Amino acid sequence: MLWSRKRRQVPAQPVAGEVIAAAPLPMALDAGLFQHHFERLLASVRQDAGGIEAYLAALNAKSHRIDSALAPNAPPGLAEIEGLLAGVFTARRRLYPTLEALGAQRVGTLVHELVYGNAVMARRLQNFVDAMPGTAGMSRAEIKAAAKLRRAAWDFAAELLHFRDPRRFPLMTRWVWDAGTQSGALRELIRGSDTLREIPFDNSPELFEGARRWLAERIAERGIYRDEPLWIDLLLAQAYTTYFRSMAEGGLGADFGRGVTPQEQLKKLLGIDAAPAGRTRVKKAAMSTG
Repeated sequence: MLWSRKRRQVPAQPVAGEVIAAAPLPMALDAGLFQHHFERLLASVRQDAGGIEAYLAALNAKSHRIDSALAPNAPPGLAEIEGLLAGVFTARRRLYPTLEALGAQRVGTLVHELVYGNAVMARRLQNFVDAMPGTAGMSRAEIKAAAKLRRAAWDFAAELLHFRDPRRFPLMTRWVWDAGTQSGALRELIRGSDTLREIPFDNSPELFEGARRWLAERIAERGIYRDEPLWIDLLLAQAYTTYFRSMAEGGLGADFGRGVTPQEQLKKLLGIDAAPAGRTRVKKAAMSTG
């Protein structure tokens, strides 16, 4: 049953003026690789009606939807959370059954605390992930499924934080960078990364912000001063989809849509792909643990 619109009021206590300090990158990103992906991005989006402006408009609309759904004076209901989840490609096929099982009130509170809680952003994000079911006493298959669930929860939380306030918080999804798997778009911006066994990047907000500041400088050098955070999102998505298309297999599997165009993959990764007519993009049934 969906939570009533007359929800319990929860006072908002955000960390006032929270700003993520940019950490120095322990390994340099490469301006030549940036230029390569930037040119490929422009060439790719030109093939769609509206070009780059259509992509920026779609990302701005996504940001507006998230900001509108996450009111400071009350937690969102389950229907609102489902709508938000539909725009997070790496989470929308895995997370909803668990959120539904946790209950509308619990999930609404978790999302509200993620966005407006007292703790610093990194702690709020981790608290959201830690609220997902653990692995104690589970079979090997269940442990694997629980790990995938937590990764999906991380991506969902990271997108809510970023797209609600794109200028304040960097995008910290696993496809941008995942220290555990040593993969992500940032790897595609490091010269010679295919020969490196390990890249000394962690998953701290400060690392993501350091990379974003570097990317913002490269964007500004090209005379772009509007929607810079969304241009950065597009550039990162371009780098990751280029990598994915070069691999026979990938961590996102068939869900990413092998055989579709680069433009479709770019939109899907950013959660701005068109929903099927009359259908939700959110998977409601729990996925198999096998």
